[in-house]
Amino acid sequence: MTNTIASARPQARSRWIPKRWYAHISLWIACFFLGVPLFYTLLVSTQTRQEINRYEFTPGSGLAENWDIVFNQRHLQDYMVNSAIMTAAITIGKTILSLLAGLAFVYFRFPGKWLVFGFVLITLMMPTEVLIIALFRFINKLNWDNTYLALIVPFLASATGSFLFRQHFSNIPAELSEAAQLDGANPLQFLFRVLVPMSWNTIGALAVVQCLYAWNMYLWPNMIITDPNLDVVQVGIGTLRAGEGGGIQYGPLMLGAVVASLPPLLVFILLQKQFMSGFTLTRDK
Repeated sequence: MTNTIASARPQARSRWIPKRWYAHISLWIACFFLGVPLFYTLLVSTQTRQEINRYEFTPGSGLAENWDIVFNQRHLQDYMVNSAIMTAAITIGKTILSLLAGLAFVYFRFPGKWLVFGFVLITLMMPTEVLIIALFRFINKLNWDNTYLALIVPFLASATGSFLFRQHFSNIPAELSEAAQLDGANPLQFLFRVLVPMSWNTIGALAVVQCLYAWNMYLWPNMIITDPNLDVVQVGIGTLRAGEGGGIQYGPLMLGAVVASLPPLLVFILLQKQFMSGFTLTRDK
């Protein structure tokens, strides 16, 4: 019996090693195609125009010059403040409204509930770009052009968040709701005192997704905002392209892109545990 087990082990090991090698090779290929552009972006952000034209793959001597253009001449920090305000408002607003929507779908009874939920599922498959012209005309009729309201309000509703919290809340035992009602808790008290403490991972996952989405928005802010004082960082990076004497300023452009990527990267690092756990729990349920 011992010999049988011992003889079986090499076969099992030889059966799994090729699959591991395939996985490792695929991972290294993915890292190469993702890492090389990032590495080259970091290099270009430190180089002068002459060094860039020579395609040098070493850190350059133009970091101070590029930094001066980005922050002292083009004031990228002002665009980042606008993006931070917009991103924080959208993320917080979407999270709260998604919590309320999930509560309504699971614990409330109202006519057409399943019809409304079906509509939410349909909107999950519709990209924002499909509705952007109608949305632009609607915001224009409200005279919200060149305001923070135009940047924030259209994106407060979240079909993804409503679906996530509906799935999460539907797997919480109904006895908790009954016990809260016996204790005299109203729906909002039940939500914030019972459900929210049990949903931090899902909240963190949604917050990361919405934060990345809002921070990286370009098309809508570029359409609805014509006041340079309200431009967001993605639009502001575009102003770094043109330089004196014509041509594209690749050094300042790449430095602006690197700096603009740091805030969402920091958010992901801080909430990566909640991000992974939240989607894993929702998937399993």
